[in-house]
Amino acid sequence: MNRCRSFFRMGAVAALLSALSLSAQAQSGTRDFPAKALRGTLVVVQPPNVTMDDRATRLSPGARIYNTNNSLVMSSSLLNKEVVVNYTVDLRDQIQNVWILTEAEAREKRAGFGVQRNFVFESMQTRPAGTSN
Repeated sequence: MNRCRSFFRMGAVAALLSALSLSAQAQSGTRDFPAKALRGTLVVVQPPNVTMDDRATRLSPGARIYNTNNSLVMSSSLLNKEVVVNYTVDLRDQIQNVWILTEAEAREKRAGFGVQRNFVFESMQTRPAGTSN
């Protein structure tokens, strides 16, 4: 009978320690992302279909989306919202893990696929000084 009580006490201590470590990490304001994580802008179109930097792709079966507090978020709660994220892809180039970034995390530089175009819109061109519409 004593073994059961000590087992549950040890389980409670382990749960408390893990909760404290998670809260300490959340208070520090920095999260450790994998080195292979890329930066992008995610828009959930119709789960599992998403666009990443204007490129159509899919969430993998079992993809995980974490909010700024490292809590899991359902993809349907992000429908048609544009969010800046770090993400990893699986072997099929489907999005596996997504971390929604805070403003401080978004300012940090990280590689990403980005938007690549072989054309320039007229609105993107600079106008010479002294000209008007």
